[in-house]
Amino acid sequence: MALGILGLGHYYVWARLVRDLPWPEPARLLFSGLLFALAAGVLLSFVLRRARRRGLAAGLQTVLLAWLGVGFLLIVGLLAADLALGLLGLGRSAGLSGLSRVEAREIFTLAGAAAGAAASLAALFGALGPPQLREVEVRLPALPSGARGLTIVQLSDLHIGPTLGRPFLERIVRRVNALEPDLVAITGDLVDGPVERLGEAIEPLRELRARHGVYFVPGNHDHYAGLPGWLRRLGELGVEVLQNRWTLVRAGSAGEAEIVLAGVDDPAARWLGTGGPDLERALSGRPEGRPVVLLAHQPGQFDRAAGLGVALQLSGHTHGGQIFPFHLLVHLFQPYVAGLYRKDRSQLYVSRGTGFWGPPLRLGAPAEITRLVLEAA
Repeated sequence: MALGILGLGHYYVWARLVRDLPWPEPARLLFSGLLFALAAGVLLSFVLRRARRRGLAAGLQTVLLAWLGVGFLLIVGLLAADLALGLLGLGRSAGLSGLSRVEAREIFTLAGAAAGAAASLAALFGALGPPQLREVEVRLPALPSGARGLTIVQLSDLHIGPTLGRPFLERIVRRVNALEPDLVAITGDLVDGPVERLGEAIEPLRELRARHGVYFVPGNHDHYAGLPGWLRRLGELGVEVLQNRWTLVRAGSAGEAEIVLAGVDDPAARWLGTGGPDLERALSGRPEGRPVVLLAHQPGQFDRAAGLGVALQLSGHTHGGQIFPFHLLVHLFQPYVAGLYRKDRSQLYVSRGTGFWGPPLRLGAPAEITRLVLEAA
């Protein structure tokens, strides 16, 4: 299926931008060869990734993943051009302001390609620029008076790996520390690679400062990267892992205000055979009457968490769709894509992510560092 989608996408771009436009023959051959090389290179990059020359593989993969994002936006622009042609009837008849059918098709094709290229450029700047600081006030029922104003800084989907490395994480840590948070929550997909290769890249996490600690729950990519090794590495850096368990956060001047902070494993662990989310176990034995803040990488666990009385769930995973209009497809599979949601007396905040995955592009879904302030309902 993946090969079919890859082939059809490249064929469509070739047909509309090479075959259907009046290029001279040398240029037509050059562009055809370039598109074929890009399609083959996408497949080759995943082979090279497993080879020993990982530096070459990582650099090549970054370029080719960028092309996949650009290609997606070109396809969207070209499809929009085809739709406009159909609506105007120019694909079936001659004549609009003296244009022939062929001339109109060429003009709309170039306009669609230009729109796709402009969107790609904006998306590239959107991904490589600094994440936005998003301030969110969350009002929780039964929040102890001593915990009012407690701040949680959420980082999610950093995806430290071939494209985003240690310098990126160092900048994030400096910005988080400047916020002087009470608590830092990392809601999964921290890394994209094994600890042997990326262990030093996350060293800046050692410098994170928060009054009540730094906490982490695994995401699906953390499992793919070899979670046991990463859990040991995070322990060395002073990051506490909440994997189907809870801990008590004591806020207030004398530690009199208690909040239950819980975390669950990612559903990907089930089909990997390495565990899985267990909400009942994560909440078992918690003190009654304290509000529960749950860290869960995937927002799909919210409905069940709300049924178990969780006051606030913090999630990521969706990247907010990352590249418009891809978020429309995300909505088909995930009702909670980005922002604050409410169900009965429970709330969910879904981060758009602090880094990015795959193509180094973000369009209509800016990366974020989220500062949540808890207040009484």
